[in-house]
Amino acid sequence: MAEIRIILGTNIITAQLADNSASRDFLSLLPLQLELNDYASTEKVADLPKQLAVTDTPAGFEPSAGDIAYYAPWGNLAIFYRDFGYANRLVNLGRITEGLAHLNFRGPQHATIERVA
Repeated sequence: MAEIRIILGTNIITAQLADNSASRDFLSLLPLQLELNDYASTEKVADLPKQLAVTDTPAGFEPSAGDIAYYAPWGNLAIFYRDFGYANRLVNLGRITEGLAHLNFRGPQHATIERVA
């Protein structure tokens, strides 16, 4: 579907979005300014400004390092830098194609997420 970039200071992560209702809804929010925080030493998370549509998505998802997901119960974005087990209502939004190592930071970090033209 679409390509996005996540800008963390001078570091850039690129990703390819999946083709589903949640990804299309996420894409409609871009550009976004978010604060990424670590969760469980596995993923970077941020609250989104609204709930995403999940009408055509599977009941759950088993993410691996590099996956970008939406956790419907909390309404947040999750960017995985480590593998994780299956989670109900976790929706695959896409996959990092370049720059996964840039998620190796401590503390909160400001991120700009935008569509690549």
